Amino acid sequence: MRIIPLESLIEIKLASGISAPHRLRDLADVQDLTVTLKLPLEFAEQLDASVREKFRELWGAAQANFQDQEF
Repeated sequence: MRIIPLESLIEIKLASGISAPHRLRDLADVQDLTVTLKLPLEFAEQLDASVREKFRELWGAAQANFQDQEF
C-alpha cells in the first residue's frame, strides 16, 4: 500500500486550490486538516515555497474560526 506524505498531500491540495478556482474544496480540506491534526503554523516551513503563504492564510483563518466556536 502506498501512502502519500502529509506534506505532499497538502502541497497538492493548495496548488490545486490556488490554480483552479473551481477547486475551493481542496483549500477547505487543508483548512480542515490544520484543525483536525492541530498542525502548528511552523508546518508551513516544510512545504514548498510556492504554497507556504496560502497555508499560513488558511491556518490563520482556521484558528480564528476555531476560537470563535469555543464557549
